Amino acid sequence: MVPVPQPSHGMWSQAGEKTSTGKTDARGLKVMAIIFSDRREAGRQLAGELVRFAGRDDVIVLALPRGGVPVGYEVAQALKAPLDVFVVRKLGVPGHEELAMGAIAPSGVRVLNDEIVNGLAIPPHVIDAVAAKEEKELLRREHLYRDGRPPPQLNGRTIILVDDGLATGSTMRAGIKALRKNHAAHIVAAVPVGSPDTCDAMRADADEVVCATTPEPLLGVGRWYVDFSQTSDEEVRALLARSVPKPAASHKPAASEEELAGRASAGPAPGTRST
Repeated sequence: MVPVPQPSHGMWSQAGEKTSTGKTDARGLKVMAIIFSDRREAGRQLAGELVRFAGRDDVIVLALPRGGVPVGYEVAQALKAPLDVFVVRKLGVPGHEELAMGAIAPSGVRVLNDEIVNGLAIPPHVIDAVAAKEEKELLRREHLYRDGRPPPQLNGRTIILVDDGLATGSTMRAGIKALRKNHAAHIVAAVPVGSPDTCDAMRADADEVVCATTPEPLLGVGRWYVDFSQTSDEEVRALLARSVPKPAASHKPAASEEELAGRASAGPAPGTRST
């Protein structure tokens, strides 16, 4: 069972506040690990680590649903960048589905966690069965979330791939591999919290890795959130709809006094009647 952090000296638990626990490093200095109130607040904190990408027209934020979408929404808002989803499905160990033995992504990408697969001696036919089931769910979610919108153009773009945390890294790694197939120019893996070892290892896959906080031991991503309740399909759809850019309104300059006077002297337009 993953321990749940309890408020103690030096911690705050009020909603909307950043909460921290402390540990001491080799120099005797206190190192703080953030506990986020929820995913939206975590996204706002993560955005502060990504300000160098703000306002660039080559940048797009892709969130891994479902939990990555509230995080990605706040990042996209802060950077003034478009937001979309990139559906990747974890391959859970049968009977222990929260333990990832790998992940699948669009373009037929499959990434396996060899340490888990070999350590538990999971046979190929079991992996194939889980992958087939998750492939159906991947397609269902793509259809549901995209709501008729075409997939974004990724060729030559800078992609900020966002999730709510990094534990084994299988899901993020599968996403990165699929983005390579889409010829992304630059891939940034970005999470509010992650395992130090996984964040370091991810640098072999992504062009940049941004982990806002890397507590050791991680003991599960959910530990570092006050509210880590499941993100619903409805919330994902709502955040995506809210992030769609509105067409620019047409603003006509106000008529000058001379123009108004000229219109009045010209009389009514053809086809109209004066009363």
